[in-house]
Amino acid sequence: MNQQRPRFIMAALRGGAGKTTLSVAMTVALREQGIAVTPFKKGPDYIDAAWLSRAASGPAFNLDTYLMRPERVVQSFSRHAAKNGVSVVEGNRGLFDGVNAAGEFSTAELAKLLHAPVILIVDCDKVTRTAAAMVLGCLHLDPAVDIRGVILSRVNGNRHASVIRRSIEEETGLPVYGMVPRLPDLPFVQRRPGLVPPAEHAHVRRALDTVGAIARDYLDIRSLVEVAQSAPPWKVGAFPKAATRGRNRGNPVTIGVISDAAFQFYYTENLEALTDRGARVIRISALADAVLPPVDALYIGGGFPESHAEKLAANESFRLCVKQAAEDGLPVYAEGGGFIYLSESLTVGGRCYPMAGALPVTFGMEDRPQGHGYTALAVDRENPFFSPGTRITGHEFRYCRILSRREEGTHTAFRVLKGTGIDGQREGLCRKNVLAVFTHIHALGTPEWADALMAGAKPYRDENKKDEILSTS
Repeated sequence: MNQQRPRFIMAALRGGAGKTTLSVAMTVALREQGIAVTPFKKGPDYIDAAWLSRAASGPAFNLDTYLMRPERVVQSFSRHAAKNGVSVVEGNRGLFDGVNAAGEFSTAELAKLLHAPVILIVDCDKVTRTAAAMVLGCLHLDPAVDIRGVILSRVNGNRHASVIRRSIEEETGLPVYGMVPRLPDLPFVQRRPGLVPPAEHAHVRRALDTVGAIARDYLDIRSLVEVAQSAPPWKVGAFPKAATRGRNRGNPVTIGVISDAAFQFYYTENLEALTDRGARVIRISALADAVLPPVDALYIGGGFPESHAEKLAANESFRLCVKQAAEDGLPVYAEGGGFIYLSESLTVGGRCYPMAGALPVTFGMEDRPQGHGYTALAVDRENPFFSPGTRITGHEFRYCRILSRREEGTHTAFRVLKGTGIDGQREGLCRKNVLAVFTHIHALGTPEWADALMAGAKPYRDENKKDEILSTS
C-alpha cells in the first residue's frame, strides 16, 4: 500500500554549515503552523537529535546505513514517519561524505534509499558565483540524488545574497528557498563533541524561539512544505511489526535507565526495542536519586560524566547501590560515559573523583579524542549479552583514556575490527553480569542487544522473587 509521507532531507556541502540550526528552525516553524513533524537525524548523533526532539515536542529517530541494514532503515522510517505532516531529516557532514571515496553510508545514499528530496544548504561565506559551481557539482556527481532547492547561509547583505541567488538559479535551475544572513548570536553553544545538549542548556525555550524566528524571517516555509509533499508515495505495509511487542505485559521485567544531565545519550529506538519486548522501562538519576530502585537490569548510556563529576561523586549512596547491585549479579549494560561511571575513579583537570567502583579500572580525561568514528567488533569471548561469533557495528567518541586497570575477575569480550576500543585491539570489559563498552550500538542494527538484556533480566527477577518468598516463609 502506498501512502503520502511528506519528507525532505536538509543536507550541506560540509559539516558545520548550519544544518542543525536550520533543521531545528524548520521543525519549530512547522509546529507553529500546526503541522505535525517527525524529525530524523542521519548518522550516529545524540545531541542534534535531542534538539530536534525538543523542537518537535516528540521523539527524534536516527537513520544510518552503517549502523543498520538498509531494510531496517526503511522499516524504521515506515514506522515513525509523519503520516499527516512532514518528516524533516537532518543529514550529516557533506552530502556525499561517507566512509570511503565512493561515499558509502553518506547522506546522499540515505536520500536515494528514502526517495527523499534534498534541500542543499550552502555556506556563502567569502564566495559568490563559486557557490553555483559547487551546487552544480553536486547535481552532476550523482543525478540519482533528488536535489530540489538551495538555502543560502551566512550571506553578507542584500547585494551578496542577490548575486549568489542569481548565479545559482541561472546556472543550476534550482530555486533558492531561503537566504539567511550571518547571525552573530545563534543560541546553540559549541562544546566538544558538538553543541551543548538541551539537557544542559540554560535557556532551551529561548533557543527554540530564536531559531523559529530565523525560519519565519528568512525561509520560504510554504515552498519547502510543497517540496516535502511532492516526495514520491511511500510503500508501507511490508515492514513487520515488532514481533515481540506486548509480550510479557502481565509480568514485565523492569529495566532501569540512568537518564539525567550526566547520562543522556540514548537512541529512542533502543528504549523502544525494550518496550516492544514487554519491558517496563524506568528512568533513574545518578545525580539526584539517593538509592537505586528495584530493577531487573540496568542500562547506563553515554553522556558527559566529566562535566558532572563532582556531583556524581558526592552522591555516594547511589554509587554504593550501583556497586552492590553489580556485585549481587544485576545485569548491567554500560556504554561510553556509563563505562566511566562504573569505574573506580575519573580524573578531570588534575582532580580525582570516585565513581561507582563496579569495575577495577580508572579513567582520566584528555584534551584530544581517544577514539572517534564508526566501529566494528567481533565477539570472541563469553559475556552476559552477546554470543561468540556475533559481529557488532557501532560508533565511539571519547576523550577519556584508561589510567589503570586490574584483572580481578574481569576480561574483555570483543576483538576490534574497526575503531579503537579499550586499547586498539580489545573492547568490552566484563565482570559478573556487567558489560561496559566504549562502542555505542543502535538496537535496529544490533537486535541481539535488547533480546539479551531481556533474557538476563528475567532470571534475575525470578531469583529475587524466590529469595523474597523464602525470606518471608
